[in-house]
Amino acid sequence: MSDSTNFVSRRGLIAAGLAALPATAFAARGPVVTLLGDSISSGYGLPAAAALPAQLQAELKARGVAAMVRNAGVAGDTTAGGLARVNFSVQPDTAVCVVALGGNDLLQGLPPRTVQANLDRLLTRLKQRNKAVVLCGIEAPVEIGGGYAREFNAVFPALARTHRVPLYPNILAGVARVPALIQPDGLHPNARGVQVIARRLAPMVAKALSQQA
Repeated sequence: MSDSTNFVSRRGLIAAGLAALPATAFAARGPVVTLLGDSISSGYGLPAAAALPAQLQAELKARGVAAMVRNAGVAGDTTAGGLARVNFSVQPDTAVCVVALGGNDLLQGLPPRTVQANLDRLLTRLKQRNKAVVLCGIEAPVEIGGGYAREFNAVFPALARTHRVPLYPNILAGVARVPALIQPDGLHPNARGVQVIARRLAPMVAKALSQQA
């Protein structure tokens, strides 16, 4: 199948799944946090209960914050993919959108200026819809080239300043390069790694939710 066909297929499945869930179920569990990301946020290689959406929801609950964290992650998505689907992946009942994209752009060596342009448009669309945002960056290792790494890593702080949104600088902070927290592929967090991410990310999401109350 072509990439475009795969994307249309994924979009249909996501939209159908969201449409099948009653809005009353979301309302009963508190405000909705949509996690718009890629395989790291969607839980590649993990059962749903161990993936970031479920673990972030559990961490929020442990802090006394009732919220429903919705998985809008698609494995393999770049910032361009996230931009293409943001309008339907981030449903109208979303109170806070956690944007966690860029890892696949990094793996593909895409120009940082392209990453920045895609995320700038994505954040602008969310702002136009009055959605609160928490932006998650991802850190480029210097081994891939010091100049590229510096330019890539500068993208996320610049966007956070421009759009005045909170920044979680590196979604893999405390997890990357820690063998006990990473799956055998060396890229994706395992269940323990996801717990670390959720625990660190939860305070920022909780604060964003409190500002929407």
